[in-house]
Amino acid sequence: MTEELCLANATLVLPGEIRSGSLRVVDGILAAIDSGSAVPKGAVDCGGDFIAPGLIELHTDNLERHIQPRPKVDWPHAAALIAHDAELAGTGITTVFDAMRVGSIPSGNGRYLKYARGLASELLELRAADALKISHFLHLRAEVCSETLLEELAEFGDEDRVGLVSLMDHTPGQRQFRDITKLEAYMRGKHAMSDDDFLQHVAHLKALRDKVGDTHDHGVVAEARRFGAVLASHDDTTVAQVEASAGYGIRLAEFPTTIEAARACHGHGIAVMMGAPNLVRGGSHSGNVAAEELAGLDLLDIVSSDYVPSALLFAAVRLGQIWGDTARGLATVTQAPARAVGLMDRGTLEVGKRADLIRFRLRGDVPALAGVWTKGQRVA
Repeated sequence: MTEELCLANATLVLPGEIRSGSLRVVDGILAAIDSGSAVPKGAVDCGGDFIAPGLIELHTDNLERHIQPRPKVDWPHAAALIAHDAELAGTGITTVFDAMRVGSIPSGNGRYLKYARGLASELLELRAADALKISHFLHLRAEVCSETLLEELAEFGDEDRVGLVSLMDHTPGQRQFRDITKLEAYMRGKHAMSDDDFLQHVAHLKALRDKVGDTHDHGVVAEARRFGAVLASHDDTTVAQVEASAGYGIRLAEFPTTIEAARACHGHGIAVMMGAPNLVRGGSHSGNVAAEELAGLDLLDIVSSDYVPSALLFAAVRLGQIWGDTARGLATVTQAPARAVGLMDRGTLEVGKRADLIRFRLRGDVPALAGVWTKGQRVA
């Protein structure tokens, strides 16, 4: 039975432009886009609200927050996954690459254990049972500074929907934690480490990087190719690090920490992604470069919600205000992330694309969602 939806008298966020119009959805696909404010019989009158593509999230820590809402508290995974899925739908995210850490440290201070394989299996089971509202892929965060990285990556295969693999190196004294005092504050706050515990933790991580870092770097590159996944860098700080990323075939840079690194990324054709909380707050919580500064230099391509799902649409609207171009701002959370990971069936309002849609209006400078659809089905 054919299912149809018509949203009319809307402000459509189209590729490169904003215009009044309507769109028609047939069986989950955009079937027609028309201009004007007419409201056909049976259509939903949007009253001028914005209609944009559903948001595409490439890097979020939100699932990890649900499975461990407090240190040493493990929440039932199925319940966490369903709650995470519903939360994202409620913020306008219709496609997510769920970040899961691979690479564990079962020994020493600050140790952490593997979890990704089991959690991924539970996610895929829920997806197969049609228990989730939005589209889920896997983003494997490959922790180079670890003891079991390659063994954990070997547990994943073609059937696991691994779409993104990021090379993560959190060795103290470089990248995100060039300022070790920032790492110390984080570890003390999250793990209540003593002075001695923290010093031992830092020494252990540095020794691990020296021992296995290069082997892990090359192993991750090979595994990403095996999955057919996009490979991303993380926290590039220097030109040399960006050049290494380019040598690995990386085309997406997550959260470069300096203008120098962001500019080098663009020089190598690498898209720059920054966190929405950084933009909303006006700066990085780690003391690194501000997303707004990169936006002003035309060095910002993609935005991720990072650790605040509701920040994604808010940041895109703010970027539109900074640039004086709403369509360009929204593209950083729709079209640009879709292209970065090769999802050509979504991310824009075009005939033939998936009907992943959001409806919102502005309350002052803040977007207020009024509807979310995945393949034409209302999910929030």
